Amino acid sequence: MREDKPKVFIVGAGIGGLAAAVRLSHAGCAVTVLEAQSGPGGKMRVVPSAAGPVDAGPTVLTMKPVFEALFKDVGHRLSDHLTLEPLQTLARHYWPDGTMLDLMADRDETASNISNAFGSKAADEYRAFAAQTAVLYDAFEGPMMQTATPSRWALTKTVLRQPKLMTQMAPHQTMARLLQQRFSDPRLAQLFGRYATYVGGSPYQSPALLSLIADAEARGVWAVRGGMHQLAKTLMNLAQSFGTTFQFDTKVQRLVQQGGRVSGVETQSGQILADSVLFNGDPRALETGFLGQPAKDAVVKDATSPRSLSAYVGAFAAKPNGVALHHHTVFFADNPKAEFDALKIGHMPRDATLYLCAQDHGQVAPSAMQRFEVIMNAPSNPAEEKEEKDQCQTMIFARFRQFGLHFDPTPTAHHMTTPAGFNRLFPASLGSLYGRSPHGMMAAFKRPTARTTLRGLYLCGGGTHPGAGIPMATLSGKHAAEAILKDQTLTSTSHPTVTRGGTLTGSAIAEQKQSLL
Repeated sequence: MREDKPKVFIVGAGIGGLAAAVRLSHAGCAVTVLEAQSGPGGKMRVVPSAAGPVDAGPTVLTMKPVFEALFKDVGHRLSDHLTLEPLQTLARHYWPDGTMLDLMADRDETASNISNAFGSKAADEYRAFAAQTAVLYDAFEGPMMQTATPSRWALTKTVLRQPKLMTQMAPHQTMARLLQQRFSDPRLAQLFGRYATYVGGSPYQSPALLSLIADAEARGVWAVRGGMHQLAKTLMNLAQSFGTTFQFDTKVQRLVQQGGRVSGVETQSGQILADSVLFNGDPRALETGFLGQPAKDAVVKDATSPRSLSAYVGAFAAKPNGVALHHHTVFFADNPKAEFDALKIGHMPRDATLYLCAQDHGQVAPSAMQRFEVIMNAPSNPAEEKEEKDQCQTMIFARFRQFGLHFDPTPTAHHMTTPAGFNRLFPASLGSLYGRSPHGMMAAFKRPTARTTLRGLYLCGGGTHPGAGIPMATLSGKHAAEAILKDQTLTSTSHPTVTRGGTLTGSAIAEQKQSLL
């Protein structure tokens, strides 16, 4: 047995990397997290505003048991570290014709609201759809989300045990087609089709099975007191309490390889060795050689392409007036098909659905200065022109005014992050926020899993299995930590020596010098 602790480097302090750091350091590993930005969170980032730091990344927290399990597994309680406030109104929705609908935590209330807005037939259709998505979620949570390595055989066995699933999955239908069959009112089909965008997809190209995302949200949505970024900071603090070291403003340039395995990284300060390296970034960065030519073999192109959607994201502070908002409010496009047709060919949609997060909802007066995040779907595209940012900003706030919503002051294009901006923040991502596209029935099996083909190199994050979203990234951290710990027990007692901050020579390293993080 080794007397020294197994040494693990985690490249990137996103939610997946933070969750893995908590688990690995609690298990006795010497963990160092290397992050190019000045703080933790990855895509769960904040930007300054006149009302304080405002969230500029993920805003919807679902699947609370995933986070409770993480804390419980390391001897803590989530509620002792973080305050999650359940939302009774999951989201408010507005259509251009003036229709308004609130989805509620209580499904009977949701059905009642739908009845009032669209009629009793629509309410019955919703109840049937909710029952169907609940069955799908229960059936596939285990073999798809919770498992470290999903397989078609496991999926087949699940269906064989419950033959009715075959019909409910609608395996040869798109999500949009399924919803058209389930809802006679196209506005409800538009609403539930929006859940495909939660994983960067179009309802017109994503498999019908993704309708189960609606059930994940129906099981509860929580607001994080202090903003979503508090989750990242809390996980960082917990990892530090177990001994994890964080090095911010540290760019990893390439992987170090010795003896046929990945054995460390090279930063601007030199090479440092470890027993394992966990990459918490977009897997496409490996596949395209951003961490050196040898690392390209770790991930196949089919695991990272085609790319998912990106977004135009505005984060700002202003005083709202004219429309009653909730924590999550959606303003629908006139024609959803036109929006996704534009995205499909790589164009900015001119008729787009807008999502608005009112971070301070319920905490300040409705007319007070508040923090907001607005998100509009965008194609993944690393090319940017200044005019694109200006056009997007103008279009978004003109659209809000059409709904009767006004902001004082009106945010400028300076507050907007474009796909090109996300590509700079997350190199090699092409601006895609969700990794590989979810389009196609087999897309879920094509994402890379925690283990790579390179010994000593592991993956976690939204670009790896089980996919995009905060709970999924957290689960990916669990899968990676378990793989590392299991492989450590199978590894020879001969390990490289770690030189913290020192420079080593004679290593087989990649030739490319471009920084990844």
